[in-house]
Amino acid sequence: MFPRVTAVLVVRHGGDHLASTLDGIRSQVRKLDALVVVLTAADAEAREQAAAAGATHVVEVQEALSFGEAVRAGERVLEAPASDADALWLLAEDSAPAPDALAALVATLETARSVAAAGPKLMEWDEPERIAGLGRTLTRLGRSVPIVAGELDQGQHDRLSDVLGLDPAAMLVRHTVWRALDGFDPVLPTADDALDLGVRARLAGHRVAVVPDARVRFAADGVAGPAGDGRGRAVRRRARAARAAELHRRLVYAPAALVPLHWLSFLPLALLRSIRHLLVKRPGAIPGEFAAALAAMFSARRVARARRVLAGSRTTGWSSIAPLRMQPDEVRRRRQAAAEARRARARGRTDELQFLGAGGGWVLLATSAASVGLFSWLIGVTGVGGGGLLPLSGFAELWRNAAYGWRDIGTGFVGAADPFAGLLAVLGSLTFWSPSFAVLLLWLIALPAAAMGVWFAASRFTERGSLRALAAIAWAAAPMFLTALADGRPGAVLAHVLLGWLAFAVLGAAASWGAAATAALLFAAVVAAAPSLAPALVIGWIVALAVSGRAAVRLVGLPIPALALALPLAIEQVGRGTPLGLLADPGVPVGGPVPTAWQLALGLPGGGWGGWEELVRAVTPLDPRIVASVLVVPLVLAALAAVMSPHLRRALLALGAAFGGFATAVAAAQVSVAIIGPEVVPVWAGAGLSLAWLGLILAAVVSLDALRRGAAVVAGVVALVSLVAVVPSIVAIATGAVPLGPAGERSLPAYVVAQAEADPRVTTLTMEPEPDGGIRATLEHGTGATLDDQSTLDQTRTELTADEEELATIAGNLASRSGFDPEAAVREFGVSFVLLVPAADDGREAMQAEERARTALDGNASLVAVGETDFGTLWRFSGAEPDAAAARIPADAGGRLAVVITTLQLIVIGATLLLSIPTGAGREPDRRQARRGARRRRRPTPGAGAAVEGAERGEPEPEPEPEPEPEPEPESAEASVGRADSTADAPEGDDDGR
Repeated sequence: MFPRVTAVLVVRHGGDHLASTLDGIRSQVRKLDALVVVLTAADAEAREQAAAAGATHVVEVQEALSFGEAVRAGERVLEAPASDADALWLLAEDSAPAPDALAALVATLETARSVAAAGPKLMEWDEPERIAGLGRTLTRLGRSVPIVAGELDQGQHDRLSDVLGLDPAAMLVRHTVWRALDGFDPVLPTADDALDLGVRARLAGHRVAVVPDARVRFAADGVAGPAGDGRGRAVRRRARAARAAELHRRLVYAPAALVPLHWLSFLPLALLRSIRHLLVKRPGAIPGEFAAALAAMFSARRVARARRVLAGSRTTGWSSIAPLRMQPDEVRRRRQAAAEARRARARGRTDELQFLGAGGGWVLLATSAASVGLFSWLIGVTGVGGGGLLPLSGFAELWRNAAYGWRDIGTGFVGAADPFAGLLAVLGSLTFWSPSFAVLLLWLIALPAAAMGVWFAASRFTERGSLRALAAIAWAAAPMFLTALADGRPGAVLAHVLLGWLAFAVLGAAASWGAAATAALLFAAVVAAAPSLAPALVIGWIVALAVSGRAAVRLVGLPIPALALALPLAIEQVGRGTPLGLLADPGVPVGGPVPTAWQLALGLPGGGWGGWEELVRAVTPLDPRIVASVLVVPLVLAALAAVMSPHLRRALLALGAAFGGFATAVAAAQVSVAIIGPEVVPVWAGAGLSLAWLGLILAAVVSLDALRRGAAVVAGVVALVSLVAVVPSIVAIATGAVPLGPAGERSLPAYVVAQAEADPRVTTLTMEPEPDGGIRATLEHGTGATLDDQSTLDQTRTELTADEEELATIAGNLASRSGFDPEAAVREFGVSFVLLVPAADDGREAMQAEERARTALDGNASLVAVGETDFGTLWRFSGAEPDAAAARIPADAGGRLAVVITTLQLIVIGATLLLSIPTGAGREPDRRQARRGARRRRRPTPGAGAAVEGAERGEPEPEPEPEPEPEPEPESAEASVGRADSTADAPEGDDDGR
């Protein structure tokens, strides 16, 4: 008696795929005995095609069922199998069988009565010579992997027979076995459904085989199993379904005693795997990881049902499937082959930026030479000081000052750290043996580092080396940058250096998670160095989200690290009623004249005219304002011309940055939040001008790139004029006629520093005469004030604390013959030394205040004169004791709050850092996606930023970069599975043996 074969065809969409599948069914050499078409949420075209197919039964279901549930619905209309030989052929709308496919499958079931299910060789729909799937297996730790996938079919697997499981499409299964095993597990709707059925069939004493002679074209459109589309969302859904299926199978297959242990391990494993997803640049997979874990943890009823079905059909032990698992040595071989393939692809790549070929090396060499020429007088010194520069603390203290806790400035207080302190900690760690040396190195490499950042940013807009060189030279010679270097403003210098790199990373963030994470870190660093830029950068971020389409998913987290670092500080500033204090420049406040709008328009934040006053008046009667203005005109005109270029969106992006930066500079010049004695210091406008200058430079690159001829000549003229415009500043820096200068690694006399070696908390009361005749008193501990000690919370405080009022009273009495108890300073604050700083102002009142204080201190019996030092006159309290209790840092400074805040900040920064770390050569793209992409002519990610280029040419916004699946096996790999002792191949991947 011939077996009865019934085909169950699941249909959701009509069209060419369904038509080809129906043609393949009709052309079978071995004719079907019955055809059941199951329409699940089918469209009108599918219903029409099904009606014309001549099916025995048509079952229509309104909801979209999974493949297994749809087969179950179709199987219900059939009668009970007449014999064990009757079979079900499970087909999907996108599985078109070759004419002899069914005959080969039926022959296997007829000749081998122990075979319960047989599967064909699935071939790629658009590339029939390539194998899409030929059986599935498990690793020893339960990971589901295909035995063969993506290889050219050269007959290398035609001897393959017994396997552990199959792909669901076009598999032939005995009807009696299907009913005895209760079909596919409904908890596995898209992943591992047929594999799980094969495992249960094996445990029930049956065999599962593949039939290479049976060929079926398969499109993987998602009806049978997950969709094969390689786009980001589909890949993430597929990965989530696979992980959920794996966890479900663990709970079903595990011995009862181990089920609770597996259940408890799901969330910790999700956390560990999430860290790995960050490392391999797949942050989009993290939500799915936790979703799969939670879904598996809260599916007790479904797990119990599956365990009952398995127990009811099982007749053999798990040892029966052990030979068909993929062996560990095969896992290692696949990983090694995949790693070698990645390295080979990396060796074959070309550098899109063409650093040397486009002149990047010459720009780097020129700016390095210019830096050596400008700062030759800093070479060989141990430190740099002046302006807003101070030494840095030791390595350990650097990182303590970067966290929430004790702020060791003045009388001290507990509060949030400035994000700039974290930036200094990173910088100082580069030369951990002498952190202050890192500041000196910053000044020496600032010019080439800034130039390279904008050179790379310009590479997003042009391939011309001359225009990239223009951008680099104009940026390195920016007047506000040279002013910041001359004035000793570390925050402004770092912001200018990092802005170019931030632009480069942001313009590439739409197509790369690594670039997006790097941009987030640079965003945080720029905001930490120049908080006044935060409003403009946040507005730019919002605009980028609005115009980036689906690529915006990578830009959403851009401000998160900056927010994590600044939030504690923001809460404190807002809580005490000084929200504008968040805009204060970090570090030591540096005063100066307030620039006019004209001066700001010329990029001059220092309140002058770029040093042209003396030079012009000595040579010509021209107004220096006119000369300074004319020298800026070429760059401005070149930038404004960008609106006439064909790349309008790029032009608007750059000009928008220029406008935002200029508005920031104008607003900053009107805001004064930091207080130094009687003086109120405005926010420095140079940071905003740096952003404006960056926008002008990139806009000029856009406009000149549109010129077919003469672009290099015009770029050379603009670069030359930009250099001429800063000649006075260059001369001043090169000759040392600036506040900046060599400095040691201490800010107190050597005698105090020597005492600090034995008593790190030795306290010095520093008294400095003010221009109005007052005395400014501060406390310094150890070797003196450091740059990382500074706090904008202290500088923007509008009222004195009780401790500060008491210190002011003590200092005032010490500086006058008041008869006040001189030991109060020792008793209340643990003061050991008094340092009287010489009056910096030649005014009469300051000189008189200094003389009065000197006389009073000399006449104080409790003070012993140490003598004159480079920092002023020093006295020592005769009654001071080492390690005074009043000078110690409170033991509970910060408490648990400090631990919580620091931990959360480290988690955010650490996760972003992991995501930004390069992982070497990228993974091989999904072949099916590549072929479909070639048919649809999807363009590659543009070098100038996916969010910018597409809209200019009227193209749709780019898709997010797909989250790749585990590495496919090399084409040369072979797999062989014997009936009892052979191994099964699988794609390279990682097992969950944790």
